[in-house]
Parts: sequence; structure tokens; C-alpha cells
Amino acid sequence: MAARTDPEVPLPALLRHARTAYGLAMRKALDAAGYDDIPKNGLYVIGGLALGAGAVPLAVLIRDLRISKQVAGQLVDTLVNRGYLARNVDEQDRRRLVVTLTDRGRAAAAKQAAARERVDAQLLAKVGPACVAQTRVALAALTEMAGWGEPTPYDDA
Repeated sequence: MAARTDPEVPLPALLRHARTAYGLAMRKALDAAGYDDIPKNGLYVIGGLALGAGAVPLAVLIRDLRISKQVAGQLVDTLVNRGYLARNVDEQDRRRLVVTLTDRGRAAAAKQAAARERVDAQLLAKVGPACVAQTRVALAALTEMAGWGEPTPYDDA
């Protein structure tokens, strides 16, 4: 496989295809379990909420997805209508909305996490723990360079 060892393959191309490995595995597992109606970016929302603690303000989803308030609202509406999320008023700030996983959302998140763990295990078996650890360091550096968690043009939400 040339892509694995060829230094001429641009890193963004490798990252895109590497992300696809996870996405395909997750979609396949979710489809097989009857969760075949999750829209684009829905995996990120469901997985992110499952990893977080409780409710997440809608403004945080907008910031992390780097999408407009309108697109984020449509995504959340779709996930609420399909039974994956619940939308409620924030108890600390009644002007804000928060989203949480429903039982269906938690079940889908569990399938998604299991698929991610299978890909992680395959990667570990293929390249070893030192390589995986170094890859994590490099990817963390890229996320810092991208300013992940810093304000975006959509932070007026």
C-alpha cells in the first residue's frame, strides 16, 4: 500500500482517509443495529455528548462543529425528531438551550463507541502502541494549531 509509506502523499489526504476508516466502521455498526437515520455530523454530536458529562449548550456544539447556528439548529432538530436527543432549557441560564442524549441516543453512542474501539484495536495490532502514541501527539499538535476550542466566526450563538 503506497499510501501507508509514501512520503509524497499529503498529510491532509491521509487524515481524510483515516477519518473515513472510523466513519465507515461506525456507520456499518449503526446501520446493522437499526440506527441508519443519523445525518451527517450526527455521529460527532452523539459521540461527543456520550463522552461529555450531561447536557451541552447548543453554542458549544456550534463552536466545535464549526458550522453556522442555522445548520447546527437543523442538525439538532433532526436528531431530536429521530429520537436521539432531547433539547431543554439550561437550568443555570434559562435563555440558553442544552441538548442531552435520549435512551436511543445512548444506545447508538454505545454502538458507535464499540466500532471505534474495534478500529483502535486493529490499528494497534497493525502498527503497535509506540506508533499510535506518537500519532496521538502529532494529531493533538494539529488540533492546537487549528485553535480547537477557540472562538470561531459562529460564536455569536
